[in-house]
Amino acid sequence: MRTLTLIIVVIALGVIPAVGQTSWTAPRTPDGRPDLQGLWNNTTLTPLERPRNLEGKEAFTEEEAAAYEKGIVQNRAQDPNDGANDVADPTIWWERATTVVSTRRTSLIVDPPDGRIPPLTPEAQKRMADARAASRLHPADSPTDRSLQERCLLSPTSGPPMLPGPYNNNYQIVQTPDYVMITIEMIHDVRIIPLDGRPHLLPAIRKWLGDSVGHWEGNTLVVDTTNFTDQTHFRGSDRNLHLVERFTRTGPETILYEFAVDDPTAFTQPWKAELPMTLTPGPMYEFACHEGNFALARILSIARQAEKAANPK
Repeated sequence: MRTLTLIIVVIALGVIPAVGQTSWTAPRTPDGRPDLQGLWNNTTLTPLERPRNLEGKEAFTEEEAAAYEKGIVQNRAQDPNDGANDVADPTIWWERATTVVSTRRTSLIVDPPDGRIPPLTPEAQKRMADARAASRLHPADSPTDRSLQERCLLSPTSGPPMLPGPYNNNYQIVQTPDYVMITIEMIHDVRIIPLDGRPHLLPAIRKWLGDSVGHWEGNTLVVDTTNFTDQTHFRGSDRNLHLVERFTRTGPETILYEFAVDDPTAFTQPWKAELPMTLTPGPMYEFACHEGNFALARILSIARQAEKAANPK
């Protein structure tokens, strides 16, 4: 009886793994920090926001998750707009997920509990409406009227925060004692994050990817990012966006990536999301967005032709 009691106690305290569990210790860098290095992919079928038809359902059962995955894959295969053996064919260059996250959550958003992005503030709603109106009036007067994505300057999903898109969902992490570098496959951005305790840049200095500084909290890398520009607009955010990301190695092939969004002039409340990043053999492809890309020049050329047609004199 004493032996049984002792076993129950040490299991409860986490001294030894319970039945069916295996212990795992994250590898360490030479300076003793958890090793996050490698090539990681965050593709998933789980959407950022919980779909309206799943309102109130936080997670799938195992059977429901399997049916959800099967249904999406089958519908994708039957979609006539997916193309066949041409540039529109997702089997050639699109990166399509086939599974939901391992927790089987119905959204990547974990807070608020409804799994939805909180409503925009009245100020943000007006700002977004004004931007849409300006875009309709002046859609292509100059290259700066087009989105940062069209101009090959920034992807709305690659981060920060880092969310999966239709393709190029790889991230390479490299560590030194003083810095962490994250190379983003989409639009070939590189984040260089200092770990030396320096403060953020002065408020007057703004960057499309924000100003990131990092520190370790136990086995978790915490990255704090501010100083975004007013052109970033992550899900309606503005220059006051404050983002906190957390990277925790949870298994031989997994990093848990969490992020918290706080922007009081854009969202009515802070919100959080999480998703796994999985070790991948790669390779990481070059995203040559400008090379051979005539789209922007043609967009502007067509706009000039439309102006001439509307004012023939």
